[in-house]
Amino acid sequence: MKFFRDNINEMQAYIPGEQPANLGQIAKLNTNENPYPPSPRALEVLRGYTDGNLRLYPDAMARDLQLAVGDVLGVPSDWVLPGDGSDDLIIMIARSCLAPGRRVVFPTPTFPYYKTQGQIAAAEIVEIPTSEAEDFRIPIDAVIAAAGDVTFLSSPNSPTGVAIDPDRLDYAAEKLDGLLVIDEAYADFADANALKLLEKRNNVIILRTLSKGYSLAGLRVGFGIANPQLLEGVLKTKSIYNVGAIPAAVGAAALRDQTYHDECVRKIIEQRGRMSQELSARSCKVWASQGNFLMVTVPDGNAKSICDGLKDRDVLVRYFNNPAMADKLRISVGSKCEVDKLLAGWDSLELK
Repeated sequence: MKFFRDNINEMQAYIPGEQPANLGQIAKLNTNENPYPPSPRALEVLRGYTDGNLRLYPDAMARDLQLAVGDVLGVPSDWVLPGDGSDDLIIMIARSCLAPGRRVVFPTPTFPYYKTQGQIAAAEIVEIPTSEAEDFRIPIDAVIAAAGDVTFLSSPNSPTGVAIDPDRLDYAAEKLDGLLVIDEAYADFADANALKLLEKRNNVIILRTLSKGYSLAGLRVGFGIANPQLLEGVLKTKSIYNVGAIPAAVGAAALRDQTYHDECVRKIIEQRGRMSQELSARSCKVWASQGNFLMVTVPDGNAKSICDGLKDRDVLVRYFNNPAMADKLRISVGSKCEVDKLLAGWDSLELK
C-alpha cells in the first residue's frame, strides 16, 4: 500500500505463538511461559492496587522497579532501564542505533524480533548461521567478523537452548566496535550469566525479563542494564511512560521474593531433566538446553504433523514454519501435570 515505506511493505510481520482464548484443560507448552503462578507477594500487591493513584501517570522511570533490580542483581539502580517487556528495549535499541547504512548482526536460529526491528529500521541485516553438526554453538569469531553496529546474542538462545560462556561474550565485547546486546531472557534457568561484563565493557547492554522466571508475561515487565552513558542514548527513544504503575509495583514485589522465585526455577529445571529423559526414550534427539524449554528433533522428521497431533490432544508446542526447522519442535517446560499430559499425548500418536 502507498501509505507505508517500501521496507515495511516487503517485510513479514513477527508471528507470536498461539494464545488460545480459553485454556481449559490445555497444556500450553508453546511460548516458554512459567507454569507456576506469580509470587504471592506480587499477587498481594496486584490485588491491593485499587486506590486513586490510577488516575495519575506512573513514575516515568519506574523507580521502585529500578531499585528492586539493583538490590537483587547487585547493580547500581541508575544502570537499569525498565521496559514494557524486554521487547521494548529491543525496539529502543533499534530506534537509537540502527538506520539505513548501519548493520545489525545476529546468529540463526534465534529470536526473530531482532530481524524484525532491523527490517523496520531499514538496516543491513547479517545473519550468522549456526550448525546442527556443531550443536548450534554460536560461532563467536564469525559474529565478530560481521562487524555489526548492533550485535544481538541471546544466551541462552531460543529455540536451541544453547548458552554462551561469559568469557566468550567478554571476548566478543572486546573485539566489537559496535554495541553488543546480550539477551538474557532465560538467564534464570542457566548455569551462568554475563552481568560481570558490565563492570569492564562500556559497549554491552544486558536484557532481562520477568516473563520467564517470575511468571509475569501478562504484565510485560523487562529491563536493560548498562552503564548510564550508554543508556543515555537509548533513553532518548523510550516512550514517555513505558511501564505502567501496576506492572512496576508487581514486578518489584516479585523480584524481592527470591525464595519463591528460586523454588519455581528449581521445579522447572527438574522437569526439564525429566522431559529430556522421557523424550529421548521415545527416539527423539533432545538438544541440551539451559532455558525453560527443549528443542527436539522428532523421530519421523515431520514436526508439523506431531505439533498438529498434540494440539488435537490439547497440548500446544511450537513448530517453526521454515525448512531448517522442519524436523524440530520447541517444547516449553511445564509443571509435572503438564509434562504428564505431553507424554501421554505423545504416546497416543502413531509415529513411524
